[in-house]
Amino acid sequence: MNTEEWTKVIKQKILELGFHKVGIANVDSQFYDTASTYLKRWLALGYHADMAWMANPKRLDIREHMPQVKSVICVALNYYAPHQRLEGKEYGKISRYGWGRDYHNVMYKKLKVFIRQLEKQKEFIKARYYVDTGAVQEKVWAQRAGIGWIAKNSNLITREYGSWVFLGEILTNLNLIPDPPHIQHCGTCTRCLEACPTGAIVQPFVVDANRCIAYHTIENKQATLPKEIASNLEGWVAGCDICQDVCPWNQRFAKETNIVDFKPYPQNIAPKLIELANISPQAWDEHFRASALRRIKWDKLRRNARANMDK
Repeated sequence: MNTEEWTKVIKQKILELGFHKVGIANVDSQFYDTASTYLKRWLALGYHADMAWMANPKRLDIREHMPQVKSVICVALNYYAPHQRLEGKEYGKISRYGWGRDYHNVMYKKLKVFIRQLEKQKEFIKARYYVDTGAVQEKVWAQRAGIGWIAKNSNLITREYGSWVFLGEILTNLNLIPDPPHIQHCGTCTRCLEACPTGAIVQPFVVDANRCIAYHTIENKQATLPKEIASNLEGWVAGCDICQDVCPWNQRFAKETNIVDFKPYPQNIAPKLIELANISPQAWDEHFRASALRRIKWDKLRRNARANMDK
């Protein structure tokens, strides 16, 4: 097959596996000049807090993952569920991404199937995939591949599904026809900046993790949360969707996912703070089995719930 045929077949296979969007970017030096400079500046300001893995040098150059990489195939999977959280100070809030089954497992399964199919075509074909666990600038690559654009809250927005998408990347040594990079469509809107209760979006397109509720409820391993965060949690115990909930693109274009695994587990939509504040390791294990929220260990979940109740 020629380059055009390979590109067409690959995109078709990706969509047949159930992915909602697919785009392709070529690897070139011009990209690194821009992305690397931005990342280095962000790291130098300490905006990554204690997420040391963000400074992994492999993040600066995707060729560190696969020296022979020529194309990056980007995929997106819509996870939106329209269920609404219950009002009331007695309830905790969990980010929509964690309502259902662990997205890593869902996407890994699909990507493994694709990789096997691709590498069987020709002996010389090499491919490797990532879903947010490798040192890959996934949002940058997704924008470059035409999937969507990086918004002022640093999330990737798609025209079809808003920002309610999981992203994955496939690195391959195949030369494929790239898609046009996506242009930015936030315009003059500043709703996400204005809505953030802790001022984590310090300027358009720049998020300081030190001020971010999602960072503190998920990644912060300290026994207590900073006072300025704890006093502004607004019920959040696992992640935060505030900047996504107010986004006009999400309000207009969010579509309910057709992925059964992403349908919410009932206990994740409106958990009682008192129950989370006293959850045992055994109950935590049962509650969050097969969930991406297992990253928040039981003691940190208790910490988050109690911080909401102590106000």
